[in-house]
Amino acid sequence: MAHHGPPLHLQWRFIALIAVGGAIGTALRAGLGTALATDGFPVATFSVNLAGAFGLGMLLEALVRFGNDTGHRRVLRLGLGTGFFGGFTTYSSFAVETAGFLTRGDDGLAVGYALGTVVAGALATVLGVMAGATLHRRRARRGRAA
Repeated sequence: MAHHGPPLHLQWRFIALIAVGGAIGTALRAGLGTALATDGFPVATFSVNLAGAFGLGMLLEALVRFGNDTGHRRVLRLGLGTGFFGGFTTYSSFAVETAGFLTRGDDGLAVGYALGTVVAGALATVLGVMAGATLHRRRARRGRAA
């Protein structure tokens, strides 16, 4: 289906939706950062990035399987995917924490954290995609049974 009107990134309703989702995701991340604060390994950043990778993988896979990027699916993709998960996850904190380990001479921890985050994030994304596909299959089965 062709899109008519201004591009999505110029439509205020979508800009506002992304901003609200981003504010909520950022606030939740900040709260978890405080609750999970440690002096050593950055548990909070690692956890939110893995949860975000899983959630985004699940959301996007489910949305693409349920249909075209229109209507409520577009709202969910932009509000939750771009907004919430964009604000919830944090590459900048991950980079600063990795650089901090290197600066302190914790080269092994820096490499382990960096590689661990990338590998675990990829795995979390794959698991999220699998979960999204499962959601779609279950919904399709319920639809046929009705």
